[in-house]
Amino acid sequence: MTDAPYCAWAPMNDAIYRGYHDTEWGVPERNSRALWEKLQLDGMQAGLSWITILRKRDSIRKEFDDFEPERLVRWTQSRIDKALQNPGIIRSPKKIEATIGNARAFLDMADAGEDFSAYCWDWVGGKPIVNAWTDFRQAPTFTDWSAAMSKDLKKRGFKFVGPTIVYAWAQAVGMVNDHDVTCPRHQAVQEC
Repeated sequence: MTDAPYCAWAPMNDAIYRGYHDTEWGVPERNSRALWEKLQLDGMQAGLSWITILRKRDSIRKEFDDFEPERLVRWTQSRIDKALQNPGIIRSPKKIEATIGNARAFLDMADAGEDFSAYCWDWVGGKPIVNAWTDFRQAPTFTDWSAAMSKDLKKRGFKFVGPTIVYAWAQAVGMVNDHDVTCPRHQAVQEC
């Protein structure tokens, strides 16, 4: 996919952004663990650009035990200290601790019989919200439902899940289709 009018936020001359836009962003994700992983990555982005996360994503996955919640909840302070030495990740103690706590919250939901995917998709009525923006700048940074979901996630013990992070994550995992209507991916992700 190399011709305009693709979404302008993913520059044509940036292979990482283009690959992400053209193959991942906005594709509906229904796997609970994958949804949880992507929420962690969006939380790590707080205060940073998304391209920073994309460039470090493989290293982050490796350091964070492939985002396996059962492994993350067993991290000790020495394991956290080891991770903080890795320049290939986001070396924020608060974000690392949040990821560990979010793993616990994810597992608590599972232990209570709550499927994370069903929980997430219920917020949008079980199917993607399809918007009709002509320019990515028209999309909101958060909505009433992302604010409500954020509040509920926080009650469950999640951190780095503010309304803006939740909305950006929902765009990424296809709960919201915010591809520009002129972008071929707008229709393509609806067919996934």
